[in-house]
Amino acid sequence: MGGDLVIKGTRIAIATIFHRMKDGHTLTEIHDMYRWVDMDTLKGAIDEAIDLRFHAHTQAHA
Repeated sequence: MGGDLVIKGTRIAIATIFHRMKDGHTLTEIHDMYRWVDMDTLKGAIDEAIDLRFHAHTQAHA
């Protein structure tokens, strides 16, 4: 996937999930789009991406 963060075991880019959220889709609607991805996995991937971004941001400004 060109180095993009993806949900483990899928080819779904985390950026795709965030773009869908930005476009106003709820997590339930996104889950309906990717039924094969467990809701807990979807939530965990979002949380991990936020944590990674926050960690990188705080390291850059330390």
